[in-house]
Amino acid sequence: MSERILEDAQLIRKHIREAEAVTDEAMIACSKLKQVILRARQNPEVGVDAAQKAMLRLMQAEQQALAMSTNLLRVHEELNKVSREYMGPGQEEGETYIAPSAIEEPAVPVTA
Repeated sequence: MSERILEDAQLIRKHIREAEAVTDEAMIACSKLKQVILRARQNPEVGVDAAQKAMLRLMQAEQQALAMSTNLLRVHEELNKVSREYMGPGQEEGETYIAPSAIEEPAVPVTA
């Protein structure tokens, strides 16, 4: 394998993992925000319907982040296929195993 292919593979590996980490961080941040909003709504001085529209929008954002994460897993799997094509036998140490269930379309679409 050429030096250029190896360098490109290393950069791709670095950036796909970085992109996956960013989507995970976005989902964590949304989860934390949801917890804070829910705690604030438990205050007896706050109406039970306070921030309901914001919660609905936040849940949509979470679904979009999860969809982005799933699509990045699909990108990762496609890149794994490319690496098998361009790397020689026994050079799969950088390949990531992705369970087929992680990249399948859900049978019933999730709606907000």
